[in-house]
Amino acid sequence: MIFYFLQVPADSLSRAAAALHGIPEPGTTISLWDLLMSGGWLMVPLFLLLILAIFFFFERMIAIRNAGKVDYNFMSIIRDHVTNGNVTAARSLARNTFNPVARMIDKGLQRIGKPIEAIEKSMENVGKLEIYKMERNISVLSLIAGIAPMFGFLGTIVGMVQLFYGISSTGEYTLSTIAGGIYTKMVTSATGLIIGLLAYVGYNYLNAQIDKNVNKMEAASAEFIDLLYEPTK
Repeated sequence: MIFYFLQVPADSLSRAAAALHGIPEPGTTISLWDLLMSGGWLMVPLFLLLILAIFFFFERMIAIRNAGKVDYNFMSIIRDHVTNGNVTAARSLARNTFNPVARMIDKGLQRIGKPIEAIEKSMENVGKLEIYKMERNISVLSLIAGIAPMFGFLGTIVGMVQLFYGISSTGEYTLSTIAGGIYTKMVTSATGLIIGLLAYVGYNYLNAQIDKNVNKMEAASAEFIDLLYEPTK
């Protein structure tokens, strides 16, 4: 990707001042990579935050999607086994199905014969544990969404301090010098905001997927409790 900059009169900005403030010479082009690098050393932690956000988003997305894969006929088969009094087969099916719904149902099957309230409490405890597993590390995205823009603003402030210090040292304070220096220093702010926005969107997307899985768990739990009220054959 190439960014083009407006040409300015050559006598308005010396080559020395341009090099000092990181401003491209008039009529030149700059690559996206060079533009990002003009943000200074604070771009390094921003890149690290971006890598962390990408890693945790895809790691959690895969885990949450796997947790949400439930066989459409799973509860029907469980119902048939329990109704026929074959609890052992129902437990075998639940133990060999690897998702939160199956683990919660397996806990309920283990408690058959005890009061309904005790069964519900046991299943609720397993459900809470499964939700915690799905939410694990997702808070990292929320943290990145908060601190990435702060890093960006910090980079801009540091860059502005350097810019005006350079102007005071060289005496070069033309409009082109100031404007050209400011746009390069605001690269960190833009980068931080973009990373924070991506992390925020990813965080809310994953939370929405977790809510879908929780609804599946609640529906399965309610269906299982209703099943216990039905007479066995």
